[in-house]
Amino acid sequence: MHGSCRGMDSGFFFHPEGERGPARVNRETRAKQVCGTCPVLEQCRRHALTVHEPYGVWGGLSESERDDIIRGKERTLKMADPAPVVHTPR
Repeated sequence: MHGSCRGMDSGFFFHPEGERGPARVNRETRAKQVCGTCPVLEQCRRHALTVHEPYGVWGGLSESERDDIIRGKERTLKMADPAPVVHTPR
């Protein structure tokens, strides 16, 4: 089984230098449409989040969306750390 993006121009999923605003949003939207019908969407997304893929649309997520998820997980893990036990002398 292969991704729907296999054989496509990588420029479809990765922004050119200096791309901003509506052009970037439009390109990401088109890339996400390809991802939306992909048979390996979950595997692709898991890979991108696991290796912290820094660029492009992977598994239907943009760079900033992956960053938000990764930072959110890190925050959740930090918040889940038990509070240190402080013993006071009596």
